[in-house]
Amino acid sequence: MEKVLITGGAGFIGFHLASYLSKKASVTICDNLSRGRDDADLKALLDSKNVSFVKCDLTKTDDLGKLEKHDYVYHLAAVQGTKNFYEKPHTVLRTNLLSTINLLDWYVLHRGKKILFSSSSEAYAGTITKFAGKIPTPEGIALSIDDVFNPRWSYGGSKIAGELLFANYAKAHGFDMSIIRYHNVYGPRMGEDHVVPQFIRRAQAKEDPFDVYGGRETRAFCYIDDAVRATELVMKSHERTVHIGNDCEEIMIIDLAKKIFEATGFNPRINVQQAPEGSVLRRCPDISLLRKLGFEPSTSLNDGLKKTIGWYSKV
Repeated sequence: MEKVLITGGAGFIGFHLASYLSKKASVTICDNLSRGRDDADLKALLDSKNVSFVKCDLTKTDDLGKLEKHDYVYHLAAVQGTKNFYEKPHTVLRTNLLSTINLLDWYVLHRGKKILFSSSSEAYAGTITKFAGKIPTPEGIALSIDDVFNPRWSYGGSKIAGELLFANYAKAHGFDMSIIRYHNVYGPRMGEDHVVPQFIRRAQAKEDPFDVYGGRETRAFCYIDDAVRATELVMKSHERTVHIGNDCEEIMIIDLAKKIFEATGFNPRINVQQAPEGSVLRRCPDISLLRKLGFEPSTSLNDGLKKTIGWYSKV
């Protein structure tokens, strides 16, 4: 049985990826639980015979001594969430850069078959804003940030640096790796810092009037089950950089709010407010390369929101 290591495995995508892979592999979840959830869902997953947990802070080099060699390493550990970008950008940068450097140094000594880095569409958001990059956006787009003094770019900048680190470590040390860029993945257990759970929570609280920041901006949302299936496909491929998302249901943020209102039986007045500085007007991935690997999104936005709202209604 293949051995898989998932850093950040107690977090949103990491948890769902661990659940998915545990049905066919031996999975080790590595997390320091600073953002990952030590909840009933994680405890139930850890009761599975193929899943183990290592509490490890990747920013501390000594902690990596707790890790063993694995066949496949998924590096998902990072501080994310728009609120964090603005409120503690220094922590976002420090954590994301140190954890990536330390993990790569460890992997050079304990390499397996392949390692994968989870990047983000935020890595090219500055290009879209300043240079009107192509949308839907292919993998070959130039990466850039808009303004180093805008704290929003702490996350996008850390992901650009992470891609550079993975590309150059792999070249220097001769190991196989891939980079994936997630595009607006959503679903159960994703915390409170993203637009979908924020809208759900505020709708549940009957917030009226309902402020929508950047209502005319569009995003293409990808349900978590599709995202983790795509992630494994990339890991088992020979592609270097692949966009992961759902290009079928790009939607304006104001219309996303209306879908959530409809699903929760809520009909508030809507106040459209200015989007946060640095937010791109439109984001949608070109997933042609992912389709060549056999992927096709299978969960509609309506179905995905229904599942997500159902989960948030219980916790």
